[in-house]
Amino acid sequence: MRVAIAGAGAVGRSVAGELLENGHEVLLVDKAPTAISVERVPQAEWLLADACEITSLDEAALERCQVVIAATGDDKANLVVSLLAKTEYGVPRVVSRVNNPRNEWLFNESWGVDVAVSTPRLMSALVEEAVSVGDLVRLLRFSQGDANLVEVTLPQESTLAGVRVGEVVWPQDTSLVTVIRGTRVLTPDPDDVLEGGDELLFVAAPDREEQLEQLLSARPQREDREAGEEDV
Repeated sequence: MRVAIAGAGAVGRSVAGELLENGHEVLLVDKAPTAISVERVPQAEWLLADACEITSLDEAALERCQVVIAATGDDKANLVVSLLAKTEYGVPRVVSRVNNPRNEWLFNESWGVDVAVSTPRLMSALVEEAVSVGDLVRLLRFSQGDANLVEVTLPQESTLAGVRVGEVVWPQDTSLVTVIRGTRVLTPDPDDVLEGGDELLFVAAPDREEQLEQLLSARPQREDREAGEEDV
């Protein structure tokens, strides 16, 4: 797979290194001469050019790329690169970095973005994921299909603990994709039994997230009745 990365800063170089280790072909593009550090990622192709210019993208042969990553520190530049990659060169997959969370609403299919990655949001999500049990944590937003990757740690007292995956009626437009149990990563099977403490990863429509959270964090009915009796 050929991947072009606009922005050869620390983020762009780190992503390039990971992709190269996985056997992909990588081109790093940056307009700042000081950013062209071939010795840091010698296996990559390098291009000194402005990725917001059509002539530069022609030189980069963007039409040959399966993925373009807009990883500069400027949200405006990332949006321009994403839009050009999608509309002018038909790149199948465009991933864009969001530097300012207030701009996140712009990073959608209207600007050619398939996946928007917000570092501040990811960091806050990881913090929430580490301390929250029963609370839904949004990890990633997919622009296409208007869906999010979300995580919920199943509470020990959840009504779903001890229930088979196939018996659960999940909300519409919601799909359980992975169960993380201790050091194991499980592909959900209808006969698998959910356990308290399981980390469940879903792809879900935003308007279904609240319903999903209520389903997973619900207390046993017996406890609800006892609480009602105490109120009386």
